Amino acid sequence: MGYEITTNSVNAPKMRQWIEKRGGIAVWSGINLSNIRELLTPAKTEDGMPYPKPSWDMPNAPNKIVTDPSQVCVTDDVEVKRFHIAVRCSSNGLMFKLTDASSRKVRAAVEKAGEGAYHVFDYETQDAIIMKPERTIPLTEYKECA
Repeated sequence: MGYEITTNSVNAPKMRQWIEKRGGIAVWSGINLSNIRELLTPAKTEDGMPYPKPSWDMPNAPNKIVTDPSQVCVTDDVEVKRFHIAVRCSSNGLMFKLTDASSRKVRAAVEKAGEGAYHVFDYETQDAIIMKPERTIPLTEYKECA
């Protein structure tokens, strides 16, 4: 079954509440080509008005609104690997970026971890953390949300 949205077990209760009380889950796809990303918000504010665009680099309206909880899947993610990464200043000096070697190391670790794997950063310890879904179930069957 194809899902419209995948979320983790931490955010699942919020997603259920948005579907039940806030008009659904709004999916926003960024328009800034140098930072392609997707954001999720409730479809409506608590006052029942359409939710405003969440960032300057999002379109004026969401790309889609998901109202069917069977279109949302919940994953329980586990840590697969953690390792130290090196950073450098960006060319304009305003941001920190991974060194080329660290970028290759992160990409290789994610690929090795398998389907659905991704990385997050622990900024305090300057570690890359490779995560992978342990189980995936529809939001309608996710008991911790009920």
